Amino acid sequence: MDAQRSALMIVDMLNPYEHEDADDLTPSVERAVGNIRDLISRAREEGVKIIYVNDNYGHWTSLREELVEAACQGARPDLVELIVPEEGTAFVIKARHSIFYSTPLEYLLGQEGIDHLVLAGQVTEQCILYSALDAYVRHHHVTVPRRRRRPHRRASGRCRAGHDGAQHGGRDLARGARWFPGRSARVDREDRTIWPTSR
Repeated sequence: MDAQRSALMIVDMLNPYEHEDADDLTPSVERAVGNIRDLISRAREEGVKIIYVNDNYGHWTSLREELVEAACQGARPDLVELIVPEEGTAFVIKARHSIFYSTPLEYLLGQEGIDHLVLAGQVTEQCILYSALDAYVRHHHVTVPRRRRRPHRRASGRCRAGHDGAQHGGRDLARGARWFPGRSARVDREDRTIWPTSR
């Protein structure tokens, strides 16, 4: 994949962690956030577009600045400050699981000539899975970096199966999706299989 036609999608990482099941979610986020920070750094270095897509948490008047501020002032600012979007970074607000549902993302990707999405986020069996499938039906190539987080502890058996599907059975769910083949849960910043470059 051409780096210029790729985008790193940071999904729902701006979170105040003050919701009912936050204590169950934060351990997996603690394991993931450093890897996501490394992906962001690599994308910046290699000229890959970064797009944040974040839930509005039911606040229909929310703006980007308000979501960032609420997350940084929430219960776990340490999980947010490492990955706060830089000024000028594209930012899309969503209200449902998929990054495409009733958002301008598809138009943005078309304007930028992007057809390869690298999806990074917290809960693979929900927003990442739904977004990957929505991207596939729109004829985008999809990369889900290898497992860096566990399924939500309260996830049902069906949701856990969804997590496994997103990580390991992706080709059965969305033939044509491209999954990061690395052996380790850590991100190898030298690995060119995510968005190969000419360097």
